[in-house]
Amino acid sequence: MDTSFEEAGAAACGPEPADPPAADATTAVATDAVAVDAGAVIVEPPAVPAVPGPSTAPDDVAAPSPAPTEATEAAEAAGTGEATVVTGTGGAAEAAAVSSAVPAPRPAAPPTSLSPSRAGDFMQCPLLYRFRVIDRLPEKPSEAATRGTLVHAVLERLFDVPAGERTAPRARALVPGQWERLRESRPELAGLFADDPDGQRLARWLGEAERLVERWFTLEDPTRLEPAERELFVEAELESGPRLRGIIDRVDVAPTGEVRIVDYKTGKAPRPEYAEGALFQMKFYALVVWRLKGIVPRRLQLVYLGSGEVRTYDPVLADLERMERRLRALWDAIREATESGEWRPRPTKLCGWCDHQAHCPEFGGTPPPYPLPVRARESGGGPQGRMGAD
Repeated sequence: MDTSFEEAGAAACGPEPADPPAADATTAVATDAVAVDAGAVIVEPPAVPAVPGPSTAPDDVAAPSPAPTEATEAAEAAGTGEATVVTGTGGAAEAAAVSSAVPAPRPAAPPTSLSPSRAGDFMQCPLLYRFRVIDRLPEKPSEAATRGTLVHAVLERLFDVPAGERTAPRARALVPGQWERLRESRPELAGLFADDPDGQRLARWLGEAERLVERWFTLEDPTRLEPAERELFVEAELESGPRLRGIIDRVDVAPTGEVRIVDYKTGKAPRPEYAEGALFQMKFYALVVWRLKGIVPRRLQLVYLGSGEVRTYDPVLADLERMERRLRALWDAIREATESGEWRPRPTKLCGWCDHQAHCPEFGGTPPPYPLPVRARESGGGPQGRMGAD
């Protein structure tokens, strides 16, 4: 196992403490769609090498299907304008607070940026992309997504304490308080357990969150880690292409300057045939870092708390060039659909989790009136929701 990043953290912390320890979390997707977790928006603290901070807060950061991460979904629903960057490492609760403070949605506008989750939406179902980005239809909070937000907040908070105090009991003890903070900042979550008068379902739900938090300690040792960044918002604009945006859960920088990008999932690791879909998000982030700093990250690491697995991938420059071509082709398809107003549904097993069945023709529904001007579509248009050859 490569320990260069962990040893860097240990050197920063001093002697290794006796107690073992934690980090951040979210959800997993077992399709060609993409999973992204919730998180706060932060600027780059001083004296951090390798990876830059943003000039603006994200307008296109959100969650995966089937269980969107609610805090970041709310952030994206705010639209495509710029917002104020939030300083600090407050975690998902603060992200939710920022989202809930955003004014009511503005008039519909063509998309100007792309996040891993929105790219995943379009690949999964172009109509879903329209509902989320163009129409900005509301989505109900879900227990699974909210649990991911909670776990993420707890593990992010744990790095605020000295290395020797990053223990499993300390992490579990943070769960109730972080849940209360999340409820205070997200009033819509009050109805999540409204049909649970005796609190038994809530207690089980909190217990599941605690077990996910505790499982992280079997996968990594945060007493030997001092992340260069947590919840880092990154943004880069491709030439004649979209502005790419995202939030990276954790960035580790080794003494040699090598960069590791880490993402936490509260779901289970996907089967081998879906491994490439799971890596899409990570390669997206690696592309942004490369475009910003000219650095190809040494390692991409996915930490699956649901199944207790860590999966890694070491990218090369060709991977990032290939990803850039894919995103350009995807953006061309999104622009074509935006201008023509043709957003085709693509039925999959994930439709069962979709909040928008009432508006979907596949379920007998009718989409809302298209809010943008359209032009006549030329004959021979290519298929939506897929990307051409590299």
